[in-house]
Formats: sequence, C-alpha cells, structure tokens
Amino acid sequence: MSDHVYKVVELVGSSETSIEDAIQTAIKRAGQTLRHLHWFEVVQTRGHIEDGEVRHYQVVLKAGFALEDEAP
Repeated sequence: MSDHVYKVVELVGSSETSIEDAIQTAIKRAGQTLRHLHWFEVVQTRGHIEDGEVRHYQVVLKAGFALEDEAP
C-alpha cells in the first residue's frame, strides 16, 4: 500500500434548489477535470435573498484529490 499525497483546491458551487445541490454541482463539475477526488469540506455557505425569500444558495468547498504516483 502506498502513502497518498493530496492536493487541496477551493471550489464554489451554486444552486437555486438547495445547499446539497450546490455541493453536488461543485463536485460533479470538478470531477470532469480532476481525477481521484476523495473528500470535501464545506467552509462557507451563503445565499441570495430576493423579495424576502431565498433565491440562490452558494457553498465554498475545499476538495482533496490524490496526486498520481510518478512513473518509475
């Protein structure tokens, strides 16, 4: 078993539906260009209010992915 080294990136996901959907949006999009995503941490949540109602959710995440081993 090899030791893992992780790179951490910051992502911002948004959704008109929910905080959970904003998280899924960020992770799904990051997964299109980043390999080996292993974990995430929500570091901030916020939203947009219009006419007294929540209209938009935004979530800031830190996501970690394992760096690939170098070829021998």
